[in-house]
Amino acid sequence: MAEEMSAECPDPGPGGLQGQSPGPGRHYGALASGQCPPPSMPAQWSLARWRAYVVTVVLCYINLLNYMNWFVIAGVLLDVQKSFQISDSNAGLLQTVFIGCLLVSAPVFGYLGDRYSRKATLSFGILLWSGAGLSSSFITLQYSWLFFLARGAVGIGTASYSTIAPTLLGDLFVQDQRTRVLAIFYIFIPVGSGLGYVLGSAVAKLTGNWRWALRIMPCLEAVALILLILLVPDPPRGAAEKQEEIAVGNPRSSWCEDVRYLGRNWSFVWSTLGVTAMAFVTGALGFWAPKFLFEARVVHGLQLPCFQEPCSSEDSLIFGALTIVTGIIGVILGAEAARRYKKVNPRAEPLICAFSLLATAPCLYLALILAPTALLASYVFLALGELLLSCNWAVVADILLSVVVPRCRGTAEALQITMGHILGDAGSPYLTGLISSTLRARRSDSYLQRFLSLQQSFLCCAFAIALGGGCFLLTALHLERDQAQAWQPGTGTLDGKNKERHGLLSGTSTST
Repeated sequence: MAEEMSAECPDPGPGGLQGQSPGPGRHYGALASGQCPPPSMPAQWSLARWRAYVVTVVLCYINLLNYMNWFVIAGVLLDVQKSFQISDSNAGLLQTVFIGCLLVSAPVFGYLGDRYSRKATLSFGILLWSGAGLSSSFITLQYSWLFFLARGAVGIGTASYSTIAPTLLGDLFVQDQRTRVLAIFYIFIPVGSGLGYVLGSAVAKLTGNWRWALRIMPCLEAVALILLILLVPDPPRGAAEKQEEIAVGNPRSSWCEDVRYLGRNWSFVWSTLGVTAMAFVTGALGFWAPKFLFEARVVHGLQLPCFQEPCSSEDSLIFGALTIVTGIIGVILGAEAARRYKKVNPRAEPLICAFSLLATAPCLYLALILAPTALLASYVFLALGELLLSCNWAVVADILLSVVVPRCRGTAEALQITMGHILGDAGSPYLTGLISSTLRARRSDSYLQRFLSLQQSFLCCAFAIALGGGCFLLTALHLERDQAQAWQPGTGTLDGKNKERHGLLSGTSTST
């Protein structure tokens, strides 16, 4: 957690400010050379431990709502399709519009998050996604195109939170504390996703109208906005590592310079490609798995086909419960394994990600192949695949925070989200639905053929997740070097000439 800095400016000893050695990751700029901070910069910043934990609870609650918004529509997908009379390919396009708007807006929020008030940006995002979600519940069949636009607006709102919230935690905690806090934070990805299915299907069953699921969410989000405004501070960037922000009025690197720095950071590049593979698979599974399980039960004679809404919500409930349970266990296992393994192997985090993804691939393949003949075994392998996939959520965030300098973390989060969505879950739901529709067009119109078409369209997920494992193996080759550079005093994204011109080097070496 961020430690208190001295409010006075004594004569620096031989080791730097207050006689301490700057050390990796301690100070940069004027502070690294033992000089007094400029008057425009606060001389100290601290936060009580209990309040840092309160902030974590609030951010976790909002993250829960964030991911419930992602998948509440998937929980009532059959009802949405019948209500708006859309095919599988167009239903996949619904999620693609959501993710597409998220990825376009993420770099904007990353830029804002590195330079302006993160708290104000988060508040705007919550207001946007809440208002768009509520208004979409009143759209009728005649204006179905507006429903697609509303989902896009929800995606823009959620982009602000996914981009900025992890950087707040990175500025409050370090080392093992950060790993544990990120594990708790990222538990709410699978928990929120699962509750999105559960909320959508349960509300549709209780009310007979799927639209009420979208009308309940804004009430929960209003509470989140109030808690954010009252309880969450905006710490200086790099406060936890004592790499405080450069004084107001001093120039900082441009966005293009930040991007060039990240493009040369190979740990960031390869881990981003690994995250992209994860996003591809989770996007396709998250959107289509409930329908896949529903049609599998129809093929086995355990469920009647759905010809009018409301359709059975049992499969959404089952998949949601699996996602919640495996997500909680997986995130905790992954974070704890990384924390312990790091003590004997500094490359532990990318290696854990690589091995878990390489093990996920055969589990998903067997879950798909066994579904027509052994439904119970299919559920078991699907749950195991989700468990292994969930091991990575907190670990990949810790990798990013450890290899990127604090002043670029918002941009790094934004670029990772953008790349993950462009090549990952922005297209995978649509691609899966398109392949399914194409295969169905060439076959007889029966439930068995519909199911087999959807099953075969899923097979690309097993190959994608194996490629992701390979990307994390490459991340491990560069991790130690990039971590050392990120923690060196004076590390930044401005080139050396600019730093010297503005007096920011202060005797420290530059490493990008």
